[in-house]
Amino acid sequence: MTDQPLRFSIPAMNARGRLVRLDAVLNEILSAHALPPIVEKTLAEALVLTALLGATLKNAEGQLTLQAQTENGAIGLLVCDYKDAALRGYAQFDAIKLAELPPDTNLFGLFGKGFLAITFDRKHDGVEGSGRYQGIVPLEGESLCEAVSSYFAQSEQLPTLIRAAVNHVGGRCIAGGLLLQHLADGEEGRERLHVRMDHPEWEHVSILAGTVTNVELTDPALPLEEIVWRLFHEEQEVRVEPGASLEKGCRCDPVHIRNVVARFPADERAEMANDEGDIVVDCEFCSRRFPISLASMAN
Repeated sequence: MTDQPLRFSIPAMNARGRLVRLDAVLNEILSAHALPPIVEKTLAEALVLTALLGATLKNAEGQLTLQAQTENGAIGLLVCDYKDAALRGYAQFDAIKLAELPPDTNLFGLFGKGFLAITFDRKHDGVEGSGRYQGIVPLEGESLCEAVSSYFAQSEQLPTLIRAAVNHVGGRCIAGGLLLQHLADGEEGRERLHVRMDHPEWEHVSILAGTVTNVELTDPALPLEEIVWRLFHEEQEVRVEPGASLEKGCRCDPVHIRNVVARFPADERAEMANDEGDIVVDCEFCSRRFPISLASMAN
């Protein structure tokens, strides 16, 4: 199972999780950008995390955005987005600074001083806690997984275990990830851990989930259900449910872009135009350029 998240829950352990493995979607996104290997790996990991977090949204119209922004980092900006099972992402980088980094650099080496912002837009969920909210944490640790785990610990006070891996198989980039969470009070679980500290079931199930390997996460021949069985087959009941199939989704619609540009006054549009009389709008997500003729907008 690739490009389709798998939801699972373990009622007796008050836990829920998501598994995902990206293949075709990931390679389609990456193909739009000429990225050095370390930036490609970082973006692939970010896309896995975005898919995992996006799969927690209860409504298809919900949106999840993950953004890493830095000061003087080798990677200056990284943005990934999930909406209605559509993924997109891109990264801006400084090639000179990248060349100076060791191959095993950590987050600080990649991003310098920076922060990770995770934005959930659940205004369409129709449930308690819906709305748009954002959590911001420092880009610290060895990986983006650690930064996202810090987000849940600090912003939502929700115990979360996250694993992600990136590999190349047959010339293709394969990335996989696992997210496991304690069920908060008001769902199927008990109080959050910061309220009640005696949750031996969380310690037990998180230890089991932590044994997942990078090979398992990125093996395209290994079904995601098999991973769940390997990790939790000794538990009384494990429920699984496939999520919506993922696709590359960029919302750079030419008609929409033209309508946005048309809202500017004519004199401002003239200042935006190049020598050929076109306003050229770049889409960073899909590396496409949209020339809009001033003459056509005057008609």
